[in-house]
Formats: sequence, C-alpha cells, structure tokens
Amino acid sequence: MPKNLPLLFRLRAQDSADLTAQAAKDANGTFIKYSFKEVYKNIIEIAAAFQEIGIKKDDKVAIISENRREWLLADMGIASLGACDVPRGNDSLGNEIRYIISFSECTYGIFETPHQFEKVLEKVEEIPLMKTAILFSGFNSEIKEKAAKVNIQLFDFNSLMERGKELFSAKKSEIESCMELVETDDLATIIFTSGTTGQPKGVMLTHRNFIAQLEIIHHHLNVNPGDMWLSVLPVWHSFERCLDYIAFTLRSGIAYSKPIGAIMLPDMQQIQPQWMIGVPRLWESLAKGVFRKMKKTGGTTLKLFNFFIAVGSKYSFYRDLVRGRKIRFTPRLRSWDFIKGVLPFILLWPLHKIGDVLIYSKIKATLGGKIRGAISGGGALQPDIDKFYQAIGFNLMEGYGITEAAPVLSVRSYKCPRPGCVGDILKSAEMKVVKEVDGKIIDSKPLKPGEKGLLLARGDQIMKGYYKRPDLTAEVIDKDGWLNTGDLGTLTWDNEVKITGRAKDTIVLLGGENIEPHDIEAAIQESDFIENVVLLGQDKKFLGALIVPQKDVLIQYAKDNNINYTFYEELCENPQIKLLFQEEIESKISVENGFRKCEHVYRLQLLPNSFEIGKELSGKQEIMRHKVRKLYNEEIESLFS
Repeated sequence: MPKNLPLLFRLRAQDSADLTAQAAKDANGTFIKYSFKEVYKNIIEIAAAFQEIGIKKDDKVAIISENRREWLLADMGIASLGACDVPRGNDSLGNEIRYIISFSECTYGIFETPHQFEKVLEKVEEIPLMKTAILFSGFNSEIKEKAAKVNIQLFDFNSLMERGKELFSAKKSEIESCMELVETDDLATIIFTSGTTGQPKGVMLTHRNFIAQLEIIHHHLNVNPGDMWLSVLPVWHSFERCLDYIAFTLRSGIAYSKPIGAIMLPDMQQIQPQWMIGVPRLWESLAKGVFRKMKKTGGTTLKLFNFFIAVGSKYSFYRDLVRGRKIRFTPRLRSWDFIKGVLPFILLWPLHKIGDVLIYSKIKATLGGKIRGAISGGGALQPDIDKFYQAIGFNLMEGYGITEAAPVLSVRSYKCPRPGCVGDILKSAEMKVVKEVDGKIIDSKPLKPGEKGLLLARGDQIMKGYYKRPDLTAEVIDKDGWLNTGDLGTLTWDNEVKITGRAKDTIVLLGGENIEPHDIEAAIQESDFIENVVLLGQDKKFLGALIVPQKDVLIQYAKDNNINYTFYEELCENPQIKLLFQEEIESKISVENGFRKCEHVYRLQLLPNSFEIGKELSGKQEIMRHKVRKLYNEEIESLFS
C-alpha cells in the first residue's frame, strides 16, 4: 500500500486507468463519467496551478463546500503538495467559518459559492492570515472588488484548472516528486468536530490514519472493480470523505448527488449504483416515505404491503438464526439457533419469494435496482428501520466510528451482517469496554462480552490529536494510546460492537435514576406522527420531551378528524392533538415494551418548525442537545413548571 493518499490515487490511475472514478452532472442534469486516468491528470493539473499561486508543504487550506467532483480534485491537489486541508460545510455560520480559518491558521481558502466567501468578508479582520481565495462556482466583478478592498486575491477554480492544463507537461514530474516527499505521518486534514457538545475541536488526521483503514477495508466490503457509489452526504465529514478514499482504493467510482428525495431518487435511476452510504435519518426518511405512500394508496395494496413486510420480517429473523447471524454474548452453540429456525425458514421461503416479486423488488427499484450493499453511519440506526430493510432484502450494513478515529471502527460484514450491532471491529483497530462513571474511566481492565461500559479504541487510525490543544488531547488519549470514544456499549462474544448510548448524554433524574435517551427517542420516533424528539429531565422528577411532528401526517389527521385550526402553530397547541401525541408515546414507551417506569415521558411540548442543520442539527443530522436546550429554554421550563 502506498504511503500517502495521492500516491494511492496514482496507483489506481496506473492499474485501473479506464475504470470510472467520478460521475458528475452537467448543466443538463446528465451524469458525465471521468476515468481514473482523467481524474489523476486533473489532480496533477490543479496541484500545478495551486503551486503556482503559492501553496506549499505544510500550508493550511480551508475548503468550504458540499460534495462535488471538484472537492476531491482540490483535496488531492492540496495533499500532493504536502499541504493540509481544513474542510467545512456550506451550512456553517460566518463566525464558525472565521473561527476555524483563524484558529487553524489557513493562508488559503476554497469556497463553493460567493455566498460562502462573503461569510468571511463580513469580518475579514478575524482571518488576517488568509490572503488568497478560490471559488468553485466562479464570481462577478462585485465580489472581486470586495476581495480586493481587503487585500484578498481571488481566483476561479475552473480558470486554475485551465492554467493547470497549460502547466501539465512541464510540471507533472515535479508534482509527482512532491507527492513522494509527503510522509505517512504528515497531516492530511484538520476536521473540526460539528460541535454537538460545544466549541468545535480540530481533529488532526494523518495519511497513516486513512491508509490504515484503506489497506484492510476489502476484508469487510465486497466491492467489485467498476462498481459505483452514490455520494449524498457532506464530504467535509470524515464519514463521507472516507467513502471517497474507500471507493478509489477498491477501484470503484463515485457519483455526486444530494440527500433530497427529489434529486437523489432520479439520480439513482440514472446511475444505478451498487453502493451508497447515508446517515440514519436518510434511511428513516426513505422508509417512512414508502409507508406514507402505501397508506395513501390504501385498499388491497396496503393490505398486501403490510402482510409481506410482516412475512419479510419473520423470514429475515429465522434466516439469521439458520445462518448464524444472531449476536451472542455467551459462547452458546449456534447449532441450536439452526434447529430452532430451519423449519420456519423453509416454510416462509416461498412467501418471501412472492413478496419479492410483488413488493420488495419494486421498493428496491426506486433505489436504482442494482444496489448490493449500503452503509448506515454517523448515528444510531433505529431498530424498526433496520428491520424494514432486512424485511425487503436490502443489505443495509450499520457501521460505527468517530472523527477522531478517521472515522470507521466497525461495520457489519457484507457476507454475514448481524442485526443488533454495528459490526466487526476493523482489522486496523482494537477496542475494549471499561467501567465508567459519567464518561470517566474508573477501571481500565476490559469488561466481559455483554457487560456495558465505555468504549475505547486504539490503532494506527487514531488521530494525531486536537490541533493546538494538547490539553484536550490528553483528556481523550491515554499513555497507552487508547482513545476514549465517549460512547457506551458492549462487545459481543464474536468481538462485534453494540452501541448503547453516549456517556455524556445520560440523564440523571432527581431520584438518581440514570436514563439513556437514545433508545427511548428511537422508540418514540417509530411513530408516523413524529419527525424528531429530544428527551429532557436532568435533575428533574420525571422525563419530558420536545416533539417535532411529521407535519404532513398531522395535517392529514386533523383533516380526517374534523379538527379546525387557522394556523399550524395553533394545531400544535390543540389539546386533542397533544393527547394524540401523549398516547402515541405511551404506546411505544411502556413496561410491556421493556421500558422502566422512570423512562416514561410524562410531559411534552410540540414544536411547529422542523429542526435545521446548523441550528438544532449538526451536519450529520445529529441533535445538538446543548443548542436545543439554549434555543428552547422557555419551552423546556414550561415542561417542568
């Protein structure tokens, strides 16, 4: 395996020259494919242009953009010169972008649009080191004048690409020599955490951190040369970014889309990818969209759908028993699972095949029809959503990781995916579970399989540290190299990982009961009426919840039940509607469903507006609890008054 990322891409340009590396839409919405040979040439060209405008080894270059073809070219071009990129998404606020550019000492900045660039111009005095900016989408004379007034030189990315074409013949050998000088332990990127717990921290990831995963990933994923991935997540996140690297490592290509149904679904029909990744909310949105469509259709179609989804769920359960796919925390014999499951498995097989013809295949066809595997990461996949995809025979493999581990630590096996866990630990890492109190280690001795505690990870993929914060680095990485992930979980007997929550998300009620909110929130969100939920109750007598209703479902319910209202906000305050939601929650959170009495939700507040990325949600669409508490302080106070 080459010692750095640009050299790895060069290897693919040599051994897989004509295979598709990228696919991006033109002005007409048609995907244009680019081979590894073409993309590598583009990387040399942009690196030559970057070098000409002054980018050199150890420079920091900000990239403020969503996923697009040019992002990878810029990333690889920067890395080819031994420089380091500092990425962020378009949903970031101006003060956040300026803080990151200033703190990481970026001297160059690449921006997707003039609007993103203007965010830094608002208070340009906060980023004194950045004197050069590059825009992916071009700019007008007004923007250029604004930049000139504050002594920032502005370049158009496409113009730099054209200049790179002119430089290619003369500079190719020099750029490749620069690539050879990039060491494995040199910084590849500084990724600032999304700030779900406060001020973002700069995670320093080296080429070694990524290469460690890439050289063993073929053991976990069955990707064929020439396969295509659909990229829909923010590429500045380590999860999606690692996909880019995994794709070209495994000689497969990436098509760029957006996580919006109206864009993504047609793109899937056009590309017909074999692979894709998504955060849990994406898979939940797709599944709930299917259920809403079926309910709207009604009649015999709905009855058939419900029947075969039930059949599929039972079939997948017994299939997993027969094939040894049930997780275990003790060394019990799997032969007993086989004996228990084989007869129901055989009896359900014909019905499952009929269901595939009538129902499952049509659902999978909306996702392009050729997907062999998909990965869910960046958060916990709700059990009911997991079961739905299992029922229709869609291989959704849940994985786990954190930015500080670059990021993947485990993923379900493609050949033997086991529901109820986040898969096998990658061969590039080792993990253990230890005793903790409030997220702090009280005993570093590994716990036995099935015992819950704090997850620690170690290996070549663990970050170099937090940029300019050795104090924070020392808090999470001990002298033996173990990283405190901050996640609670267990290991199975087969060394798989099961996540149970976040150590610092634990709610402690006034009576001393410890509540892990994630499982409760996941159960509540199984309701068709609920889009989002946040549990509250720290130091209170009971739990309360902020609920974001599924707006279209709630409006339809009001119409069907003759509930009159003038404004949607008024509907959310209607006592009949509040009673409906209380009953929905009680149907999910009950002793019969395995929840303790202290885990029941006794009060709720409906919020009329959906949560937004950058406001209540991080870029990975995780709830930023500290921001929710701040934004809805008045509503929270009313819950417990």
